[in-house]
Amino acid sequence: MCGIVGYIGKKNASPILIDGLKRLEYRGYDSAGIALLNGTLHIHKKKGKVADLEQILPEFSDSLTIGIGHTRWATHGEPNDVNAHPHTNEAGDIAVIHNGIIENYGAIRAELQRKGHKFKGDTDTEVLAHLIDEIWNEADCDFETAIRLALKEVDGTYGLCAITSREPDKIVTARNGSPLIIGVGEDEFLIGSDASPIVSHTRKVIYLNDGEMAILTRDSYTIKTIENVTMPKAIDELTFGIAEIEKAGFDHFMLKEIFEQPEAIENSMRGRALPNEGQVRLGGIREHIDRLRNAKRIIICACGTSWHSGLVGEYLIEEYARIPVEVEYASEFRYRHPILSKDDVVIAISQSGETADTLAAIREAKAKGALVLGICNVVGSSIARETDCGIYTHAGPEIGVASTKAFTAQVTVLVLLALALSQKRTLSDEQTKDIIQDLYQLPKKVQEILNLNEEIFEMAKVFKDARNFLYLGRGFNFPVALEGALKLKEISYIHAEGYPAAEMKHGPIALIDENMPVVFIANKDSSYQKIISNIEEVRSRKGRVIVIASEGDNDIDKLAEFVIHIPDAMMPLMPLLTVIPLQLLAYHIAVLRGCDVDQPRNLAKSVTVE
Repeated sequence: MCGIVGYIGKKNASPILIDGLKRLEYRGYDSAGIALLNGTLHIHKKKGKVADLEQILPEFSDSLTIGIGHTRWATHGEPNDVNAHPHTNEAGDIAVIHNGIIENYGAIRAELQRKGHKFKGDTDTEVLAHLIDEIWNEADCDFETAIRLALKEVDGTYGLCAITSREPDKIVTARNGSPLIIGVGEDEFLIGSDASPIVSHTRKVIYLNDGEMAILTRDSYTIKTIENVTMPKAIDELTFGIAEIEKAGFDHFMLKEIFEQPEAIENSMRGRALPNEGQVRLGGIREHIDRLRNAKRIIICACGTSWHSGLVGEYLIEEYARIPVEVEYASEFRYRHPILSKDDVVIAISQSGETADTLAAIREAKAKGALVLGICNVVGSSIARETDCGIYTHAGPEIGVASTKAFTAQVTVLVLLALALSQKRTLSDEQTKDIIQDLYQLPKKVQEILNLNEEIFEMAKVFKDARNFLYLGRGFNFPVALEGALKLKEISYIHAEGYPAAEMKHGPIALIDENMPVVFIANKDSSYQKIISNIEEVRSRKGRVIVIASEGDNDIDKLAEFVIHIPDAMMPLMPLLTVIPLQLLAYHIAVLRGCDVDQPRNLAKSVTVE
């Protein structure tokens, strides 16, 4: 959601900013802009894509070596050229870009208007530019102090960068609730809302925490708190390179990431699941393992795809560890005054580690004494820093807005967590060894399913014009039905719903006619005959039946219009297999409909505002 890039050094800033904005396009946005500085401010912004911004940019000289850039996802004010960032004060000598929401911007705007300020647009960010200007003109201070004092007056979240022609050799940046990273290069510094615009220039980074600001010049940096306390900060190393955020010959990042899942699953269990010993070792939770195993209750908090992986986690932990589990939408969790105690464990799941609702749930849980465990993909992210303990998924960068390999990596980690909680309690070493050995077969089995890509593409041609879909599954595959439906509606804009198959008769069956495709997940397990009955009910109402079935189950071919046969595994591990064909089906339908699968309309990769 929104993207920030900044540069100060000795190089021409314009191409660095544009390249950075392109690398941030995956986050979702509706306009883009840059501000460059060489004594005077040069601001260019445009509704639409970064390519539209490029069309209006003049040739810039190499003397423009300071700049900031932004991709906006509209909150306050419609998407247009005026509301695009950067925003300036009335004199046009301060430029500000901002991720987040200033909740009290209306009151501040009214007060500034009373003092004679005139605004051009409708955004909360423009208010920040004017407020900084007002404080700077009133107080005997420098630019960074004016920003610091302004930020003490605002309520809400921000990741902010500002430059001014009055102090033309610095960038000031600050964070509260919206992530910012500083890249440390040779005689240059970069700023990013994530690492993607930085990694092609340097792997050395500094992560800003909430309530911190950085003052960057060409040869130095200072980190302070909003209260003006200088903070020593460690320089960290990024764990991935530029090749991992390129398409590598695939048409879309989403397809690349679907095909990266065998590796993502393997990386998420490497060194953790020990098949010969029948043991799971998770270093990130070692110090808290007794408290985790003795929890009276586990609550999983997440949003979107991560919520679906959490539902699988509920089944896994209750199946193996026999600990009661509840799964909550993080966006609802803190607003209903949850009942928590020191005997509870809260597991927060997020691909980015920056999801605002999930962070709020973490803070609520910690305030009430619960132990909080984080599962995320991004090293150094807010969730990784704010939780008591955690497990990284090691899926690698995920650029496509619709999550794919993050889901399978999260489920893999949840399998390992469930086994770690079960060791020497509810499972013997021999039982654990059997599960781990089956887990180690999954990357190869996922690859076998990926080899069905062309078959699934042909099926997608048949259903690309459907207006509705139903996805039905039982047990461990019910969350997969939800995830399959979410993937389709996210990227193809076809209305889709997932249900437990047994619930079909309690309402959704009314929707079924000859125009309704119904996707069944029908592996051979204890509920197989029940699923067959559900299929017959759909057939009798002329619904169009698509089935994900077990390899060798040829009998089901007679009941369905299309069948995708996939390898078998232990039932608790099946979500890691059954989700793959549903991801491919959604992808191909969306492409055939002409949709932008990597940047679906209205969606953002990382939702950093509530």
